Amino acid sequence: MTSPIWTPTPERIAAANVTRFIARMAQRGAPVSDWPSLYDWSIASAAEFWPAVWEFAGVVADDRAGGRPWDEVVTGLGRMAPPDPQLGPRWFTGARLNFAENLLRHGDAREALVFWNENGLQRRLTHAELAREAHAFASMLAGAGVSPGDRVAGFLPNLPETVIAMLGAALVGATWSSCSPDFGAGGVLDRFGQIAPRVLVVADGYRYAGKRIDILGRAAEVVRRIPSIERVVVVPYLDPEPDLGGMRDAVRWPDALEPHRGRTVVPLRLPFDHPLYIMYSSGTTGLPKCMIHGAGGTLLQHLKELVLHTDLRRDDRIFYFTTCGWMMWNWLVSSLGVGAAVILYDGAPLAPDREILWRMAHEERITVFGTSAKYLALAEKEGLEPGRRFDLTSLRAVLSTGSPLAAHSYEYVYRAIGRDIHLASISGGTDIISCFALGNPVGPVWPGELQSPGLGMRVEILPPPGGPDDGDSGRPEPLPPGVPGELCCTLPFPSMPTSFWDDADGSKYRAAYFDVYPGTWRHGDWAERTEHGGLVIHGRSDATLNPGGVRIGTAEIYRRVEQLPEIVESLVVGQEWEDDVRIVLFVRLKEGSVLDDALRERIRRTIRETTSPHHVPRRIVQVADIPRTISGKITELAVREVIHGRPVQNRDALANPAALDLYRDLEELRT
Repeated sequence: MTSPIWTPTPERIAAANVTRFIARMAQRGAPVSDWPSLYDWSIASAAEFWPAVWEFAGVVADDRAGGRPWDEVVTGLGRMAPPDPQLGPRWFTGARLNFAENLLRHGDAREALVFWNENGLQRRLTHAELAREAHAFASMLAGAGVSPGDRVAGFLPNLPETVIAMLGAALVGATWSSCSPDFGAGGVLDRFGQIAPRVLVVADGYRYAGKRIDILGRAAEVVRRIPSIERVVVVPYLDPEPDLGGMRDAVRWPDALEPHRGRTVVPLRLPFDHPLYIMYSSGTTGLPKCMIHGAGGTLLQHLKELVLHTDLRRDDRIFYFTTCGWMMWNWLVSSLGVGAAVILYDGAPLAPDREILWRMAHEERITVFGTSAKYLALAEKEGLEPGRRFDLTSLRAVLSTGSPLAAHSYEYVYRAIGRDIHLASISGGTDIISCFALGNPVGPVWPGELQSPGLGMRVEILPPPGGPDDGDSGRPEPLPPGVPGELCCTLPFPSMPTSFWDDADGSKYRAAYFDVYPGTWRHGDWAERTEHGGLVIHGRSDATLNPGGVRIGTAEIYRRVEQLPEIVESLVVGQEWEDDVRIVLFVRLKEGSVLDDALRERIRRTIRETTSPHHVPRRIVQVADIPRTISGKITELAVREVIHGRPVQNRDALANPAALDLYRDLEELRT
């Protein structure tokens, strides 16, 4: 395409938060006048950029002599991964703040949380009501002796109580960690069992695709096997009086909070890097890594992304389809710090009502709608046309993440949802609890591209290590636009994990990101820069295919194959074969479709004509299901292990582990 699919109007640009931010920085002498110059300045002058974000977003912290709430903005800016983790980058030393205080600061009668499930609207809470509930929960924790650094864990659906419990924990300086209720007991134990929580908050169950699913049995097993748990608070979601007889130290949510209603606690202001969240890697290749994220870095990074990249404002109503086991839940909840209304949804996105999310968008006048690339692709295949069925004139932005958004999905959004929408494909990860690349509300949208690296994030695309261009540092020169390679970050940023759990010498931390390129964060995505200044993500670099020595990103195949009407979704892996690698494509078809020779040939022809002959799969196999992690991402690595007869180390990390058995000992892969 020779022109962008969407360009913001002059009125939009003039009204954008980032336009005001640029004007303010220019008045102070910064060399900024537009988005590209702002990005360049945010990298070249990181020690000026991040305090400017702090001020613009109105972060609440202790006042200090001299008018600044910190001693130094950053120390160790040139040391991203030193041998001693204590010598690494430290941000805003001397600053003291409370994360929950910043999210609860509005405290008025405007809506803060609106909760829907598959049955429609369930509850509304104002900012004032949310603050009262969070303080009651905090008072309960304080009464139980919970103190800074203690862990409070949530095994919960995406409920208002989940948000309240997180905020209450943060008010007293406790560290929050959560798993969604579709985790099996083993998956929960692999995570919470490492961090030894003192309090567990759990729901009695949840609803999905019209089914009621009880989780108290799994919760009871978790409590039995984690001796550190001293109190269990049960949210009555399915039933008002759930049976707690099988679980020790358990109390219903209303009974736990009632003695503390009306009480307030003084938000405990703690150092910038005080542990706020413990997040987890997927755990598909072993025990999940526990990543500790600091309160200040998380808050500052989220506010930057919400205010400057998403253009979020006080009057907005923001939704993201997520569970509380995915970092997008943490990101969404930070919208409270802007004063926006956060719309929560718990349940299936397409069943039993395939239009439920768009009906909710219409009735709630949602302005920012977040979802996954997979949902948009499935909505297109389902023939959904929400822009014609519902009044979505309030909708200003659509966000997509979880996997690369194909060009045809961009076209679908503008054809079927709305013409004047800022469509932002964003990419980052649990590792940084934020994004490396995301939207630019004052710039054009090009199909298939993420608009921009994040402000303050020096993203570079590097060739695989060990090549002839590696310098003395072991890090090669960045690749030019149009050439794919490893997505890396070469400058520290505030939302890097402060540490990993049980990693005193930092060896796990360094091995996760810094062992490939010394002093450089290697994120594990195979990507390329574009001539427009954006990025294209081709998939995970550890899942790239290498037939005949040609490196191919899996997303290049998915975006072509899944345009065919018969194919619901697909998964591609490399099979070791005759001293080389051959591409194997697994496809899940629409009901009634059959993978015959004609469809196989059409798949191969589509891939050959739209990519290259190297991309054409040697084998195409129909499967009934595709295995996914709990956060909904397809798991190519696990399937690759299964087809080679190797064990998958942690099946509990999968939402549907039985699906792996569909890939074992396949006749089609023996010849």
